[in-house]
Amino acid sequence: MAADRMNDLQAALSLHRAGRLPEALRIYKRILKKSPDNVGCVYSLAMLYVQQGDYAAAADMFRRATRIKPDLVDAHYNLAVALGMLGNYNDAALAYDKVLKLDPRHANARNNYATALLHAGRPADAVRQYDELIAQAPASADAYINRGTARQALKRVEEALADYERAIALKPNFAEAHLNRANALAELRRSDEALASYQKALALQPDFADAYNNMGNILSNLGRYEEAVTAYDQGLALQPEDSEARSMRYSAKMQLCDWSNVEQERDRLLVAIERGLIANPFVALALSPSVEDHLRCARKFSQVRFPAAEPLWRGEIYRHDRIRLAYVSGDFREHPIAYLTAAMYEHHDRSRFEVTAVSFGPEQERGIRQRLQGAFEHFIDVRTKSDQEIAALLREREIDIAVDLVGFLENARTNVFASRVAPIQVNYIGFPGTLGADYFDYVIADPTVVPPEHVAFYTEKVAWLPDAYLPTDATRAVAEVTPTRNELGLPERGFVFCAFNLSYKINAAMFEVWMRLLREVEGSVLWLREYNPVATRNLRAEAERRGVGPERLIFAPRAPLAADHLARQRQADLFLDTLPYNAHTTATEALWVGLPVLTWLGTSFAGRVAGSLNRAVGMPELVTTSLAEYEALALKIAKDPALCAELKRKLARNRQSHPLFDTARFTRHIETAYATMWQAYQDGRPPAGFSVPSEAQRR
Repeated sequence: MAADRMNDLQAALSLHRAGRLPEALRIYKRILKKSPDNVGCVYSLAMLYVQQGDYAAAADMFRRATRIKPDLVDAHYNLAVALGMLGNYNDAALAYDKVLKLDPRHANARNNYATALLHAGRPADAVRQYDELIAQAPASADAYINRGTARQALKRVEEALADYERAIALKPNFAEAHLNRANALAELRRSDEALASYQKALALQPDFADAYNNMGNILSNLGRYEEAVTAYDQGLALQPEDSEARSMRYSAKMQLCDWSNVEQERDRLLVAIERGLIANPFVALALSPSVEDHLRCARKFSQVRFPAAEPLWRGEIYRHDRIRLAYVSGDFREHPIAYLTAAMYEHHDRSRFEVTAVSFGPEQERGIRQRLQGAFEHFIDVRTKSDQEIAALLREREIDIAVDLVGFLENARTNVFASRVAPIQVNYIGFPGTLGADYFDYVIADPTVVPPEHVAFYTEKVAWLPDAYLPTDATRAVAEVTPTRNELGLPERGFVFCAFNLSYKINAAMFEVWMRLLREVEGSVLWLREYNPVATRNLRAEAERRGVGPERLIFAPRAPLAADHLARQRQADLFLDTLPYNAHTTATEALWVGLPVLTWLGTSFAGRVAGSLNRAVGMPELVTTSLAEYEALALKIAKDPALCAELKRKLARNRQSHPLFDTARFTRHIETAYATMWQAYQDGRPPAGFSVPSEAQRR
């Protein structure tokens, strides 16, 4: 009988080697039915499953082989590989650890062990394994590359850079080492050196799409958008299905106001999003008016870039004297969000809330940063800490409510929240829409930006504030002296339309309306921000193509101080909003200085913010519901000086009496929202949507 089984196994192995897998599979199963502990058959069947790509079945068989023969190193090793292929990195790490206990000098196992630890969110443990590997093989360029990757994940970027440079010293033509070196230099904001290192990687490996795409990202951050588009084009020529790179290229092109082939490019991205491919969610806000598209895009992005990790908070109920509230941001600096939120932090009730800032952005010695540092009870600089270290810090401090003010903005640290660091995790301000991740419990909104019929498109529960969801600062400084129109390059007479939104928010449809308005209103001009010379040139050319003299587009250079920028807006007559992505902070600034904002209420969060702000300042008549209505009202205001003057007078009155610029009132409302979330958690109830009552409802 044993001989028969041996003959059967030999026959199966012969068929297996010949690639006749279904026949081999039948014989392996027949053998195991009679002899379930035949380790050779179990192991061979596991390898067959690997060949078929069935890693779950392979893992089961390799695990069975290790139970039959616990010292079978190859079975433990291949079990770990299969678990890694399944994305089960924690179990893979345990399996590799077992291999190393059996064979401490198994170099592949140690390298893969470290990689599994890195994927499992344990970069510090990974570094220790790479240290061991380098001790065993000090001339291994791969080991230095991998340790550098782990160190970079720990934000030990200078050490990572040293590892990459050591790898290059060992293997000068190692393209991946040059790429990683460039990535580290980019993170250190040494942009010119990073670009040179990407070029070196490409000289060694011309088909290195990641190098082109990363170059595009740096060039975009530097405002060198034409060069960025070229870099993305080169990357996409190599990887045409890279929808994330395509979305970044689209964004760079829109920054240039280059609308050539824009409809085809937009449609291609929308199809990619519908297919479940990854694209940048922030780009999607200006790409599509659909809240469903935004959800689909955000959900995929979170799953791929910020997957849920092992939770640090495991259901404990904290019993603190005050609610521990932490705001997590990279923008406690000269940034629009900092100006919006500073007064809110200052108004928090310290008898009820212990308020902490967790700052991972660049340090600044003056300006708004100093004010922010004084606004918090605790201000913690975590720039040099890894995501895991920041998560551990928040857990150790027993934060009740952790608020993400970044979302998908540049340098997001969403992995902190993916580790479930607090009982309540909130999405607020940074990203105007859903983050598509189940580990965020709430999004703070208002009834305009998220009407009830949109709730289905948010993975978070909605906490509705009664007025506007955006905070403002009732002490925001405006320069005392308003420059003359002549000093600003504006005509002394004539209607001044103003559109100070970023250039990527301007699209051909909105621009067409603006040009019709200029043609209809004699002597009028359109006042825009000057963001880059190519956008200026393109917009003037677009105006000329539409029969409008390019000189009627006036571009405002960057003002030396924020207060100066606010003051000069007093010389405009009407702010023209954009869609599908509205003015947000920019709209609050215009309203604060008394400049009426005309908007068109869109169909997504990002396209409804200016409508929310207008309603909160008592100017609902400036919220239109179609492009035709928007254009007609703009024309009516421009041709009726009395109406324009009355709108300005009304806004000046309402600024003092309506909720939008009442910071103390706003802070009471958001504190009520936080307290409602906290009480549900204290009671053991799951998160649920709710509305904060207005002042009138409280009476």
